[in-house]
Amino acid sequence: MNIAVLGTGMVGRAIAGRLDELGHTVVVGTRDPEATRARDEGTASYAAWAAEHPRIGLATFADAAAGAEVVVCATNGAASLDVLALAGAERLAGKVLLDVANPLDFSQGMPPTLFVKDTDSLGEQVQRAFPDARVVKTLNTLNADLMVHPETLPEGSSVFVSGNDADAKGTATALLEELGHTDVIDLGDITTARGTEMMLPVWLRLYGALGSASFNFKIVR
Repeated sequence: MNIAVLGTGMVGRAIAGRLDELGHTVVVGTRDPEATRARDEGTASYAAWAAEHPRIGLATFADAAAGAEVVVCATNGAASLDVLALAGAERLAGKVLLDVANPLDFSQGMPPTLFVKDTDSLGEQVQRAFPDARVVKTLNTLNADLMVHPETLPEGSSVFVSGNDADAKGTATALLEELGHTDVIDLGDITTARGTEMMLPVWLRLYGALGSASFNFKIVR
């Protein structure tokens, strides 16, 4: 499958690298590919990571989205709508758009708050802004490493999908299962993204209490 991952940070790299390992054709989207390649961050630089993943392409957001069957929005949540606008509504139309970002507001320091909650969600904002895309909110309730390697936990845990399009959720679920997730719960339409996004305050407090991000929620039933 041709997959565009929008975002060159930790989450984008984790998802892109794992999907490449699984045999998908992956292109990472960024604002300025040359600037991204040239950015000097030592061993954490994109160039160093790209050298370890030679099959993964790098393109503008627009070019990455244009050639994709599935688009993964793996940006900072505050930048998601701007990045998707750069990708272009016409290039997202009809495609499965996996939204893995959270509406975190760091303006008042740590821990962050949510800049949208209760009566709306970032997932819904994305769907409203790009009505012809088939948005599925998923993977936003666990850290980047566990998104792509859930088997590193000592027992199985749960992930969720929210979206208006049943076929899109089916595609998302198949990809999640490829990543190793064994308990994928369909919460319903895109409004249910409010619930998973509002799990983040609990997640953040657990991170502080446990001193580690190597945990996930498990729905026992």
